[in-house]
Amino acid sequence: MTVANPSVTSAGDNVRYVPGPLHRDAPFFVAGHHGLVGSALWRKLEAAGFTQLLGRSSKELDLRDRDAVFEFFAETRPKYVVLAAAKVGGIIANSTAPVDFLSDNLRIQTNVMDAALAAEVERLLFLGSSCIYPRVAEQPINEKALLTGHLEPSNDAYAIAKIAGIVHVQAVRRQFGLPWISAMPTNLYGPGDNFSREGSHVLPAMIRRYDDALLSGATHVTNWGTGSPRRELLHVDDLADACLYLLEHYDGPDQVNVGTGKDVTVRELATMVADAVGYSGEILWDLDRPDGTPQKLLDISQLVASGWQARRELGEGIRATTAWYRANRSSLRT
Repeated sequence: MTVANPSVTSAGDNVRYVPGPLHRDAPFFVAGHHGLVGSALWRKLEAAGFTQLLGRSSKELDLRDRDAVFEFFAETRPKYVVLAAAKVGGIIANSTAPVDFLSDNLRIQTNVMDAALAAEVERLLFLGSSCIYPRVAEQPINEKALLTGHLEPSNDAYAIAKIAGIVHVQAVRRQFGLPWISAMPTNLYGPGDNFSREGSHVLPAMIRRYDDALLSGATHVTNWGTGSPRRELLHVDDLADACLYLLEHYDGPDQVNVGTGKDVTVRELATMVADAVGYSGEILWDLDRPDGTPQKLLDISQLVASGWQARRELGEGIRATTAWYRANRSSLRT
């Protein structure tokens, strides 16, 4: 991957894009700019000097509404798009509402990408999830592992939608020659996360659970499963940095893994959260609750070889996220 001035040159029916610095004054649509990823990306782009950022809340623009999405793109004509909007949730949410996760995400992705194509968006980055890879895959998981095995049943509907998004990007590249790309982040955390009791992922769920126990004076906290699964966690601000880096440095049909290259057991994570919260009670495990995928550690060699690495240490990130949660607890969804 080399840096050059971005340009598009015709080669028969194909188009070759040379990555390089994006124009800071071009219209840039961040789909899902109020979410965990979108808000972090918005902060990153503002700090990087982008002056025409476009964002719409779900109330202002329902991305499942095809006509509304096409009208928005026709009016705003963005040059760049990051598709960070998605219906997301933890194990229980994915297990109990798989139709919602499949249908909503397919509609969001298809509408945004079709409208972006009609508006001739030059550069689009689609964000997926590490759950696209087989439940049992060789660790660390290389990009080539996609579609080589069975998915984790507890979130297979969401994973299928994200896989469809990757293929959609690849199809646009083949049929229309546009330099659209995909990135697959590992498990994310940070300011703006979902800390709700039923819809959150493992880390924000633990932060809330331990903080509630501290406030109530509970003598023990019970976590789901055995605690043996291993999880890789990436601070969302590092992901935002990686997104801009990929937009300016990478062009290719394959999704690019984004992570830290390190993982911890859920038990180790529980101890780190307890320390960050200041909770010293007993930690118990509900073995009747599901563990989910045994391990998800991404092979990030492609991204590292290009010159990018995550900077935030996990313990420091958990402490900062705990502080953010406490400062915003009263306004968060329950």
